Amino acid sequence: MNLKQQQLQAVTRRHFLAQGSTGIGSLALGAMLAENNPLAASTPAKHDAELPAYRLPTKAKSVIFLHMAGSPPQQELFDYKPELIKRNMQPCPDSFLKGRGFPFIKGHPKMLGTPYKFKQYGESGTWMSELLPNFQKVADEITVIKSMHTDQFNHAPAQLFLYTGSPRFGGASMGSWITYGLGSENKNLPGFMVLLSGGSDPSGGKSLWGSGFLPSVYQGVQCRTTGDPILYVSNPKGINRDVRRRSLDALKSLNEFELKQFGNPETLTRINQYELAFRMQMSVPEAVDLASETKETHELYGTTGGAPSFANNCLLARRMVERGVRYIQLFDYGWDMHGTGKGNDLITGVPNKCKDIDRPLYALISDLKQRGLLDDTLVVWSGEFGRTSMNEERNGSKFLGRDHHPHCYTIWMAGGGIKKGFSYGQTDELGYFIAENKTSVRDLQSTILHLTGFEARKFKFPYQGLDQRLIGPADEDHLIKDILA
Repeated sequence: MNLKQQQLQAVTRRHFLAQGSTGIGSLALGAMLAENNPLAASTPAKHDAELPAYRLPTKAKSVIFLHMAGSPPQQELFDYKPELIKRNMQPCPDSFLKGRGFPFIKGHPKMLGTPYKFKQYGESGTWMSELLPNFQKVADEITVIKSMHTDQFNHAPAQLFLYTGSPRFGGASMGSWITYGLGSENKNLPGFMVLLSGGSDPSGGKSLWGSGFLPSVYQGVQCRTTGDPILYVSNPKGINRDVRRRSLDALKSLNEFELKQFGNPETLTRINQYELAFRMQMSVPEAVDLASETKETHELYGTTGGAPSFANNCLLARRMVERGVRYIQLFDYGWDMHGTGKGNDLITGVPNKCKDIDRPLYALISDLKQRGLLDDTLVVWSGEFGRTSMNEERNGSKFLGRDHHPHCYTIWMAGGGIKKGFSYGQTDELGYFIAENKTSVRDLQSTILHLTGFEARKFKFPYQGLDQRLIGPADEDHLIKDILA
C-alpha cells in the first residue's frame, strides 16, 4: 500500500468514526468521563442513552465474590442428607446412571454419605457441617441456596459460563460488566480487583476477569500479597517519580494526537490506564498494607505474614471495599475432591481446605457488619458446579471422593439486599437431583446485577451486530425474588 492509499484509508476511517451516530469513540469517551461517577449521574455520558431503562435502585455498592475453584462437595458442607448417609456404600440407583455420563466414574458406583456430623445453627436453624465451626456463628447473616445447577460439567467452561455468561473464551466478565455500569468510587484504584490463593490460577485462566468486548479499562487487575502488589506498576530501575511523570506526559501527547486522528477508543483506554498506573503507585501499597491493621483484626482473620493466603485475601477484600473498589474477585484453588489420593479426598483434603476458609469467612462477614459495610456489600460464595452423591473410586482408588456434578450444588450469599438466615431450594433425599426451586447460573447472574442496580435483560452492549448481555439472549431477567430482603 502506497502513502496516498494509507492517507485515504486513514481519512475515510476517521470520517466514519467521527460522523457515526453511535461512534465507538464517543462510547469509550463517555466511559472515561464517568470514571468517578456511576451511570446514574445527573449528567450521563453519551453511551448512557438507555440509562433509565436498565438502571435500578442500587442495594449493593460493592461485590465480593469468593470462588472455591474446583468446586467443594456440598454434601460435606451445607446439604445435609441423612438418607444418603444411611445408604452409604450401597449400589447407586439405576435412575442416576441411565442416559448420563460422568467425567471419571465408570461402571456402577456406590453411594457415598458424608462422614461428618451436621447440626442446625442460629435462630434460622441453618444446616452446616462440623467442618465449619467458626462460620456457623454467622448462620443468621446468610442465605443458602441448595438448588443451583449449571449447563457445564468441566472446570474451565463452567467457570467461564458463571463469570462471562458463555462457556467459551471472549465474553466480558461479571466484574467488568458491573464496573462498566457503575464506574469507580476511587480514581486511584482499579474498580475491579482479583485476588488468588491456593497455589494456582483457576482453570478458566485470566479470561475469568477479562473485559472481553467491553473497553479494556474495565478488566480485572490482579493484586499480589508479596513483591509488587501489581505487576509493572513500580518505576524501572533508575527512574524516579518525576521522570516517570514527564515520560507519561510525553506519551500522553502522542496518544492524544493518535486519538484525534483516528478516534480509536482503545487509545483513550491506553491513556487512562497509564494515568491510573501512575496514581496506583501511591495508593496500592497503602491499600494492601496489612501491617497497618490491629492485632485484634489479624487474630480475627487468622492472617499471617505476607504469604498469599485465603485469610489475607479476605482481609484485603474488606480493605478494598472500604476504599471504594466496586468488584473484588477471590479465587481459592484446590477444591477438586476426586479422591484419587490423600490430598484431594474427603477425609484429608476437604478438612484441610475447610481450615483455610472457615475462620476468614466468619471474620469477613463479622468485620463487614461491625464496620457498617455489610448492607452495602454483596458477598457471594460458590464453586462452578457440584459433586456427585456417589464415590468416584477412579482406577480402584481406596480414597473417598466425588466426581463433577452439574445437576445441583450449593452456594451462599450475604449482605447487599439478601435475606438473613434463609435457606432456598432443596435437593432430593439423596442429594442428586433438584426437588424444589431449581436455580440456574443465569438466575444468579441476573440477581447479582439486580442488586448492583441493573435490570439484567436490558443491560447490554452492542458488539458484532448483536446486543450482548451477561445473561445471554434471555427473554426474562431470571431474578431470584424469594431471596431478596
